[in-house]
Amino acid sequence: MITFSVITITYNAEAVLQRTLDSVLSQTWRNVEHVIVDGASKDNTVSIAEQYRQQSDEAHNGHQVMIKSEPDGGLYDAMNKGLERATGTYVIFMNAGDTFASPETLSEIVTKARLMELEAEQNPLPAVLYGDTDIYDNEGKYLGPRHLSVPEQLSWHSFKNGMLVCHQAFYARTDIAKRTPFNLKYRYSSDVDWCINVMKAAERSSLPLVNVHQVVAHYLREGQTTLHHRDSLKERFAVMRSHYGLFTTLLMHAKFIFRSRR
Repeated sequence: MITFSVITITYNAEAVLQRTLDSVLSQTWRNVEHVIVDGASKDNTVSIAEQYRQQSDEAHNGHQVMIKSEPDGGLYDAMNKGLERATGTYVIFMNAGDTFASPETLSEIVTKARLMELEAEQNPLPAVLYGDTDIYDNEGKYLGPRHLSVPEQLSWHSFKNGMLVCHQAFYARTDIAKRTPFNLKYRYSSDVDWCINVMKAAERSSLPLVNVHQVVAHYLREGQTTLHHRDSLKERFAVMRSHYGLFTTLLMHAKFIFRSRR
């Protein structure tokens, strides 16, 4: 049976957290654990999460909620803490304010990827399930699809063209994800590095990456990358250089600049 670990990192997120909790609670797929890692918030974030845990328990929907609140070393340190606690078949990182596309998202992903059949036939489960993302603003208004197109065939080489799949729409097998934790030397772009490392691990193990051909996540536009755009771009260049080399990274960034000016 396929299970999912949804990891949500919070810090003073009371304004946007509820929509994420409601989205996870509404999932019709029963085998879900929600790991909430809070960085010792000073607002009502933890009490909102505790109320949600009680609501989930009372719903008897097969979901399990775990909450941990303590100081951390930043976003990616908290993500690693969540990864350590994850026990599902697949892990999904969903930021406070982000949501699934619909209550049926996880059920549809399992069906479309034919995971049940693959599991029954004892074939290896895909290393990554990935899909499309729509962008919403802080008020919940739809802004449009994410500007980067999701490739039909994804590999670690794909990210030379940018982060074609955002991490909210990148469902990694937990056993692989645990072996490739987030690199804490990056403050804003470690998710890019992590996705590439997961895909490299998949290639070494000859495991497929499966496009589920649907919108799987609604992404809140505001975030650490948006707030620290310049620093994020510098880090992203360093990440790409570490994986693809200096020449390729310079060439691709020249293409990015030319494309943005057209």
